[in-house]
Amino acid sequence: MEEGEVRWDGLCSRDASTRDAALENIRQAVLRRIAQNSPVKEDPPPESSEGHLASATALERLNEMLARLLMLSKRCPFRDVREKSASILSNVQELGIRIPRPLGHGPSRFIPEKEAAARHQCSYLVNLHVNDFLHVGGDPKWLNGLENAPHKLQNLGELNKILAHRPWLITKEHIEQLLKTEEHSWSLAELIHAVVLLTHYHSLASFTFGCGISPEIHCEGGHTFKLPSVSNYCICDITNGNHGVDETHVSPAGSISTTESFCEVEALMEKMKKLQECRDEEEASQEEMATRFEREKRESMSVCCSEDEESAPTRDVSRHFEDTSYGYKDFSRHGMHVPTFRVQDYSWEDHGYSLVNRLYPDVGQLIDEKFHIAYDLTYNTMAMHKDVDTSMLRRAIWNYIHCMFGIRYDDYDYGEINQLLDRSFKVYIKTVVCTPEKTTKRMYDSFWRQFKHSEKVHVNLLLVEARMQAELLYALRAITHYMT
Repeated sequence: MEEGEVRWDGLCSRDASTRDAALENIRQAVLRRIAQNSPVKEDPPPESSEGHLASATALERLNEMLARLLMLSKRCPFRDVREKSASILSNVQELGIRIPRPLGHGPSRFIPEKEAAARHQCSYLVNLHVNDFLHVGGDPKWLNGLENAPHKLQNLGELNKILAHRPWLITKEHIEQLLKTEEHSWSLAELIHAVVLLTHYHSLASFTFGCGISPEIHCEGGHTFKLPSVSNYCICDITNGNHGVDETHVSPAGSISTTESFCEVEALMEKMKKLQECRDEEEASQEEMATRFEREKRESMSVCCSEDEESAPTRDVSRHFEDTSYGYKDFSRHGMHVPTFRVQDYSWEDHGYSLVNRLYPDVGQLIDEKFHIAYDLTYNTMAMHKDVDTSMLRRAIWNYIHCMFGIRYDDYDYGEINQLLDRSFKVYIKTVVCTPEKTTKRMYDSFWRQFKHSEKVHVNLLLVEARMQAELLYALRAITHYMT
């Protein structure tokens, strides 16, 4: 990769001398840019209007280089690159130039570093794919906004918007419009490919926000050039828990004691035991099962999926999609009534899987394996308890998500959901699945307070796969209706 006269690709070499030469080239380039452009220092004098734009651009380019060096000093697997990058930054600071600092510690804002393993305004994913797009020779003009992309891709905008926020509104007419748009039309195989990619990245956004994944250090939101506060803590340090307090003495939810959290785990296990006994003794009628589903569906709409008002998307992300005001709305709001999607009429196993595999060979199998791995994954543990059958809990989580999308399983008793998932957990689930960009650390901390972080990450895997399958079911059903 080139950035002006700077080449960074040599840092990937396994040869130490090649890396050393690349680092020296970078060091010289940084010093040249400092000497040529005289960038702003720690206490910058007022700048005249003349030359302001050129100076700002030069400073921005230098700052981009310094941010990349910061990332390398923290994340590069080669020790020599880490040490030399840190040394270059130190030399720059000695010259009176402000250098960047990381805004967070570790990959997650929610999970302590020692334990950490575009429609949703997910700057992490956007930046990741922008870099990949450019790396494989993509046209940079496309990144200035959807209107700069080819018409064929622009035509996906409406489907992408509905799929991400209100997939139950997708009809065969949406599919027909894409397949019959004259010279900009999509083939069925291409459209299946596109739908799989769109749903996959929508779900990835849920995982990214649900786990509190921080932006990469060298990207926007991953570093700052501001000086530390008087207390020597930036706000990100405090929200991360990196403020000098021994975390073992602080409960995840702050005011909740370990004893209370322990009791919650015990109560949940007792509910699971009683529900299993009820299953063995008697089974509810189909009419009662349908009633319980409708009740749970209505109740899910009363769950608030955000603790605060909607936040505007950042400028660098908003340019990648149209209609920024369009977002998630419950499907029965504003007088709308969306018929229940019965899995018995159109399921992934019996319908979606074969359609994807027929038009996008082998991918149906890969997606199916991905769903099963997430759904069946278990360590047979619940917090401090071992040898626990968690299948009932996993099914409740999966089916609750599908219930929020209006999808019903005739053979499932939705009365179990209210027994197993408390209000704070439902708030977290709905936020991560429907409006992931609004997920907060408080939401993450407030559910399953005695569970391990790895167990919460597993919950997020369930959430994202259930969400992806729900989106796919609506899109594939519409494609099937078009075909028939």
